[in-house]
Amino acid sequence: MPLWEYKHITSGPHGFATPALLESHLNQLGKDEWEIIHFQTLPTNPLAFNGVARRSTLRDWTLETAAAAAAKAEADKLRAEFAAKFAGAGTEPAAAPGDDKPATLAPDAGDDGLRRLRDTERDDDPEALADEAAGDDWANLDSSEDDLPNFFEAIKPHLRRNQRGPGQSVAIDYLSKRWEQPEADLISALQECGFILPENEDAPPDYLEFEGDLYWLNANNRGQFFLNTREKPRPVFRTVQAKKLDPADPVAIALADEAAAEQAARVRQAEERAARQAEQDARRAEANAKREAAAVERQAVQAARAAQPAGAAETAPSDSSAASAAASTVGPAADPASPPEPLPVGEDLLAKIRPMMRRNRRGPGYSGSSSYLARALRHTEADLIAAFAAQGLHAPEKAGDKPVFVEIGAYVYWLNKDGRDGVWINGQERRTGGEQKPEAEGAMPEAGGQMPEGRGQTPDSSGQQPENGAAAAPSPASQIQNPNSKIENLPPASPLSAVRLLLTPNKRGSGVSGEVSHLARTLGKSPDELLNTLLGAGLTLPAGDDAKPTFVEHEGEIFWFNENPKDESLWLNAKASRKSKAGAGARSRKSEADE
Repeated sequence: MPLWEYKHITSGPHGFATPALLESHLNQLGKDEWEIIHFQTLPTNPLAFNGVARRSTLRDWTLETAAAAAAKAEADKLRAEFAAKFAGAGTEPAAAPGDDKPATLAPDAGDDGLRRLRDTERDDDPEALADEAAGDDWANLDSSEDDLPNFFEAIKPHLRRNQRGPGQSVAIDYLSKRWEQPEADLISALQECGFILPENEDAPPDYLEFEGDLYWLNANNRGQFFLNTREKPRPVFRTVQAKKLDPADPVAIALADEAAAEQAARVRQAEERAARQAEQDARRAEANAKREAAAVERQAVQAARAAQPAGAAETAPSDSSAASAAASTVGPAADPASPPEPLPVGEDLLAKIRPMMRRNRRGPGYSGSSSYLARALRHTEADLIAAFAAQGLHAPEKAGDKPVFVEIGAYVYWLNKDGRDGVWINGQERRTGGEQKPEAEGAMPEAGGQMPEGRGQTPDSSGQQPENGAAAAPSPASQIQNPNSKIENLPPASPLSAVRLLLTPNKRGSGVSGEVSHLARTLGKSPDELLNTLLGAGLTLPAGDDAKPTFVEHEGEIFWFNENPKDESLWLNAKASRKSKAGAGARSRKSEADE
């Protein structure tokens, strides 16, 4: 088994100047019987490397080498005997003067399997090393050109991927800079290799083949030459004549049946796809119909809001009967082409406008502006004020003056003016049981028909249900406990009981809800008809995104309207009131205490 010696080989940090020098250095390692076992180049410079090489100190024994070594040893023995005879006879040549070496060296042992001994006496002499290196260079001067790579091998480290087609390419001016040679010399070398320079960028290329690769030159619009190369296309198959299958062949019949089955499957898939498309179209049409119904509902709500005067928006009355009347104005009765109905006379006029009046926010009673009521009745404001005067209702000269209270039927009415001289009619249920009238109490209504907060006492409800489904006034006890409360108590007979069964639980949070248009379709009514019914039950439309909704309490739950900000659809919501939750908690605690 041979023994090995190792050494580290490197080109230095800067590497060789040219690939030819690198190849010459590696060839010299091979001549010295060094075997490279590790070779790694730098990523920034392929001509710089580091590695490890090895070579054996003893050669493997073979019969041929043993025979040659024996013959060599016998020849050396005869040569030594012959030299001893001459030495004994005194014919040994004298040593040259100044030569420090001995007259005789060890005899040449020949190729005996060991490497030749090297004279190391002058290793420390720089001049001797320089002379030895110079002598070797002059000796290898004739063979140095043969060790250089050819042109095609020299350009391989500089090739890059061709951006305009397959293969690789390199610019001639780039090679000129890297090799430090004039571009004219490179062009001459290309011509000597057989390349033909193209005249312009549109000239067809002339391809050359070398060792299975194709090479050609092309030029760009600036006159620069590029050398391109790619692998030569090689055929991968050859064409042969095939035989057509006979229709009577059983294989052909089986293939025809298989094709028919595939065609039937495609037809079935097409029919299923058409059915799914028709179903999607039907759903889309239904969704469009819902969207159109919601749009009609929104238009009705917007029209009802637009019909409200500016004074009513400032005082923010919350009576649902006025919203119902406003919604009804967008229906067939509000058709401008039909002639207006004459104004009723007497108490009938007040009974007609009573559902259009809104509940005061700061006190009991109802109010409505004469301009708004005149538009709702499709008459002029002057005609309506004259009809009020016929009932004994006269507006004060200016805002803040004490109004004149007139009792008509079960209600007390009076007129006042706001800060913009707008005439408002106000009313509330007449008090019974010997209580004083608002006129005797000195409670002066504020501008816009609102009662001052905390002034006077609220008259008791007479128990009479207002016309057109208007809700009765809240009790004095509820107003004293919470004057600013928006929750109203409704009588048990209310449409909210029927609508409550159609509401579905919310996915997030507590309570139930339902879209008004969907509820109307479920009940077989129009959205306007259901909206008017709910408005008559005491609910009011949302005044805006930031406005607080008006809650209506019914059977332990509170109901309110809200508007979806995405599609502006109107929704009815309900959830358990705080009172019912508190009562349930008290009952639970009582039952636990009893146990």
